[in-house]
Amino acid sequence: MQSTDSATCTTQLVVKFHPPAYNIRVERAPVPKIEYPDDAIVKIQLAGLCGSDLHVYRGHEGIDKEMVCGHEFIGTVVALGESFSTGIAGRPQLYSTLHIGDTVVAPFTVCCGECHFCRIGFTSRCVHSTLFGTPELPGGQAQFVRVPKAGGTLFKVNDIRSGASSIHLEESSLLLLADILPTGVFAAVQALQHAKVAAILSGVAYPLNGFAHQGLGSVPSLLQEDRVLTFAVVGLGPVGMCAAVSLLDMLEDIHKKGVVTFRVVALDPNGPRRDKMLAMVKTIYNGEVPENISVADLGEGKAIVDDWTGLLGCNAVLEAVGNPSALRLAYELVRPFGVISTVGVHQDPPLPFIGREMYDKNVSFDFGRCPVRAMLPVAARILLKRQDIFGGLGEHASLIERVVGFDEAEETYRRFDKGLCGKTLFDPWRYRA
Repeated sequence: MQSTDSATCTTQLVVKFHPPAYNIRVERAPVPKIEYPDDAIVKIQLAGLCGSDLHVYRGHEGIDKEMVCGHEFIGTVVALGESFSTGIAGRPQLYSTLHIGDTVVAPFTVCCGECHFCRIGFTSRCVHSTLFGTPELPGGQAQFVRVPKAGGTLFKVNDIRSGASSIHLEESSLLLLADILPTGVFAAVQALQHAKVAAILSGVAYPLNGFAHQGLGSVPSLLQEDRVLTFAVVGLGPVGMCAAVSLLDMLEDIHKKGVVTFRVVALDPNGPRRDKMLAMVKTIYNGEVPENISVADLGEGKAIVDDWTGLLGCNAVLEAVGNPSALRLAYELVRPFGVISTVGVHQDPPLPFIGREMYDKNVSFDFGRCPVRAMLPVAARILLKRQDIFGGLGEHASLIERVVGFDEAEETYRRFDKGLCGKTLFDPWRYRA
């Protein structure tokens, strides 16, 4: 085992959840140690407070044990298990190249990088998948954290910096790669790469836009009026904002190739969130809000989409809330043969529609957890490109509002739960008892 720093520490500060609900405390706990050869110990530089943390905080997850919170973190490697050695063959590259002192970011779930699901990119369903910030695996709102299967899970920050030597990359922005930016990218990618959107992108009518046309000779092209993509983003919390920014980036790239035109409406009932999203749009478009982009209250969304599309509806809706009312709105906005890409973490209430409604609209649903480790290269590209949004701190168009110490953890959870603050990061080494 290789180690430094943590070897001299026996206790650390952690943010701990106490069941059943609304009980967060900063306490001392043992510093984690290497338990298995594939482990790494990371000294945390920054940890994030995520909307998913609120499901635990509110008691919605049914957790009945104390646990260390948090699944977003960036830090420095201070200990490595015996599996890490130069020249390791047949395993993920980091088992050969990760060293003490490297700065790393971790996806919010463990992924081995070696099983079937990891090999094909579905890393969030790794056979070893474990979520940080659960009773099974202490989270990153701490001063140190143990990372299992670290050679498949961790992502070296130097791999991001090496391709962007001319860009000033803020350390705080790197934490967004742990969850919310890849999740936003995932929401957009699920929709844009869907077979029902592919017809419009390719300009060939479904199903002849895929392998089914082979042997049928030439196929007719779509009219230009049919090659318009209309998207909605429901929910402008941090994940929804990441989804909207990522979607706009991808659609602009597609539009520049002369393939399609597009329209996007971003919806949220919270006025400050809408103002933040508008500021982001203006940042992207040099102070302007283009006429094909709208930010609106939930009740205005249907009228905007109906006006744009002549009552057809959206080709795709990205749902980033995780509750029945958001899903119902997504269903009402989407057109027949449309796509709903949902990355919100849904709880116990049943889905707000029946099978017959889905059948009557030929709606496709993509549910589930983002495969963050697989999405990291795409998310990192957008992070670098949009440092004017993701790199700032507390500015009008900045996604991250504040960095606070653990002494403010309890109050920050309370404010975040009430919608009184946006994306907030913890510096675990700032603490006044």
